[in-house]
Amino acid sequence: MLRIHAYDHDRLVAADAVIASAAADATSVAPQPPVIWYDLINPTAKEERDVGSRLGVTIPTQDEMEDIELSSRLYQEDGAEFMTMTVLTRPDAGTPHKVPVTFIVKGQVLVTVRYSEPRPFDAFMARARKGNGLGLHSATGELILTGLVEAIIDRMADTLERLGNDIDQISRDIFEAKASKANKKTRDLQELIRAIGQKGEFITVVRESLVSVSRVVAYYAALDGVDRKLPKEMRQRLKLLQRDATSLGDHSAFMSGKINFLLDATLGLINLEQNQIIKIFSVASVVFLPPTLVASVYGMNFANQPELQWHYGYQLALCLMIVSMALPYLYFRRKGWL
Repeated sequence: MLRIHAYDHDRLVAADAVIASAAADATSVAPQPPVIWYDLINPTAKEERDVGSRLGVTIPTQDEMEDIELSSRLYQEDGAEFMTMTVLTRPDAGTPHKVPVTFIVKGQVLVTVRYSEPRPFDAFMARARKGNGLGLHSATGELILTGLVEAIIDRMADTLERLGNDIDQISRDIFEAKASKANKKTRDLQELIRAIGQKGEFITVVRESLVSVSRVVAYYAALDGVDRKLPKEMRQRLKLLQRDATSLGDHSAFMSGKINFLLDATLGLINLEQNQIIKIFSVASVVFLPPTLVASVYGMNFANQPELQWHYGYQLALCLMIVSMALPYLYFRRKGWL
């Protein structure tokens, strides 16, 4: 799917709507607003060729976008800058996915190539289409690029904030455990380990995306004064984006350290619980060892043992053995040690 956007006065508009309006008013001689953004979403080969022929560039394929080499993600070709970053999708579902998004800037025109629909794109377009000056930062392809990156960073900031709240809840669950039985407490801690692992993987994906965004912003900022002269507003916005990406990266590193601390604490609590159970068993075995030793040595060496004359003495001894094994077993199960 190909979406073409033009800049009309103070907002982004769909180019198809502008063309249709001009065609309906045959007497109008007003100049058409310039097309500044080609948005390719799951593009077909024909759409890629059409956009490429209009701008004189070669649109990268999906396989080329997924290459991890820096030279395949940030490069110049045909007078245009090609920049591919990793963007998160579906972070609210708890299972984020990494998708590559390519930005192509040639002159005042921006081309975006994506095979998913991250929410920051929709959020930016909704804001840029509003009037009353709200869409002033979308007059050129470069400004649209920075606006999209800002929306992506804002989305990741919200994701990190929500992730931080989840980690705080896990911390409270770990250090405020209320389970009275040891086996239930151990099961709860095991569930917490799974939750910690999921959050740790989540943070890893966010950090990878932040690194990708920082590289794109640093690359484009480095072009100033080398291959082109960036406007003052553009340079300021790029500095702010670099600062925001760096601060979010530091915050994600802090959260990653907290995740490691919580994992170590959880494993330590599980070890303490298991050691406590082993301690109880050890004490029980030590307590019953002396009577067992005395009984085994002297119990059968007395001439006067009235129980030997009982008719059901053997059966009673067996019952006593079973009861002596069952009672400790049931007691340990009741305590949650087994």
